[in-house]
Amino acid sequence: MLDRIDAHFARYGWGLWAIEERESGALIGLCGLEHIPWQAFFTPAVEIGWRLSTPWQGKGLAREAAETVLTFGFDSLGLSRVVSVTTPANKASWGLMERLGMQKIGEFDHPVLPEGHPLRRHVAYEIIASSWRHLRTLSEQRTRGEGQR
Repeated sequence: MLDRIDAHFARYGWGLWAIEERESGALIGLCGLEHIPWQAFFTPAVEIGWRLSTPWQGKGLAREAAETVLTFGFDSLGLSRVVSVTTPANKASWGLMERLGMQKIGEFDHPVLPEGHPLRRHVAYEIIASSWRHLRTLSEQRTRGEGQR
């Protein structure tokens, strides 16, 4: 996995970044963007992905990291669309996709996993740059409105 991450950084200058706990600097997960190297109905595409160690899940850290990564992807890289995939059973992951404003675009059998593998079925979500910017604007307006109370 680390070789794949390093190779992506070497080729594109961006990829999956480490997530560290602020106080201790301990590695607690990763989040970032990668070109999808396999074929599906929604490729070619850049995927956002995240993983957090179990003790750090459910604390809003994946959302914070994903929001930062999406802003980087759309504003700095100029991406027009970002996708994300997971298994239907991974409610935490697709729930975060929905909270980020991503829309489900379908289901597919992951081409890297063999026929009959219990995790082969996946769901795919996407968000386009204009939707992300609109959601960020609404969020900023809400934050400013709350600060004026």
